[in-house]
Amino acid sequence: MSTLEERRIGAVVGALVADAAAQPIHWNYKTADLDDFLKDKEEVAFLDPSRNPFYCIQTGKHSCYGDQSRTILKSLVEFEGVNVGQLKESISVAFGPYSEYENEVNATYKDKSDVVKKVYPIKSSWRHNSIKSFLQKYKDGDQITGIEDNQMDCVVNVVCVVALYAGRPEMLDRVEEVITVTQNSDINLAVAFTAARLLEYFILHGKTPGVEALNAVLKEMVNPQRSHPQDLDRAMVGHMKKSAVHGVITHAEYATGVRHTIRAGGCNCSRAGFIGACLGAQNGISGIPEEWKKKTLSYEEVFELAKKMVGICAK
Repeated sequence: MSTLEERRIGAVVGALVADAAAQPIHWNYKTADLDDFLKDKEEVAFLDPSRNPFYCIQTGKHSCYGDQSRTILKSLVEFEGVNVGQLKESISVAFGPYSEYENEVNATYKDKSDVVKKVYPIKSSWRHNSIKSFLQKYKDGDQITGIEDNQMDCVVNVVCVVALYAGRPEMLDRVEEVITVTQNSDINLAVAFTAARLLEYFILHGKTPGVEALNAVLKEMVNPQRSHPQDLDRAMVGHMKKSAVHGVITHAEYATGVRHTIRAGGCNCSRAGFIGACLGAQNGISGIPEEWKKKTLSYEEVFELAKKMVGICAK
């Protein structure tokens, strides 16, 4: 039986290893082509060379979502909790004009349908839409830096916040503060709160059949006395089994769950990050393949930060 501290660490490390594992196949939307390419491959994690149609970076590095989650983790540890002002500054440095994310081709938002093979994949990290908008708003001095963005960044960005605050009454308050730094919409908050509740359950209760955990969260979400009720909570209840949560309730073993969602294509980094967090919380870091840890370039840094985070929890 893992300890609460081990489950907190497992969630953080599990999310970021899974993100790195999925990164070389991130954003493959021609799923029939991807299925054909992967059909004879025994291992789909940490694919080398990359088959990412939008950005090509070293295998073992994080996607934009993983790097944002890692930036949140660093801020939480450095300031011993959520400090919105300092988090904004950290994100501006991590993704700004002097970072590895600066690329002329990727400087303005383009819909994924705009991809031109002569230009993409870019040979650098991909700065996603909510971050691009955040950087401009932060530069302009806007107090509200989050935009109406309904992408899946939020389910990865909740992970470190939940790992730190699980079991504390202010957990969802802190989740909202962090998520709205870059994404500020009703849909995004409803999704983020739902993901946070499920991950918190695994951190607090440990190894649990996925359906049992899901049912407990669903019961809470229809409780009139629940914290942070959202108008879209009932919609979340109806769709949870069709989302990344499907990977959590159908797989108990870390590598199997992550591999399955990698093969599915699309925005697999966001799904892999959340699935990796939930399965990492249940199985601990011992459940993550050693080879995957070695291939994740930030592993040692993330592991040390996660341990420091647990020290903050104990204060």
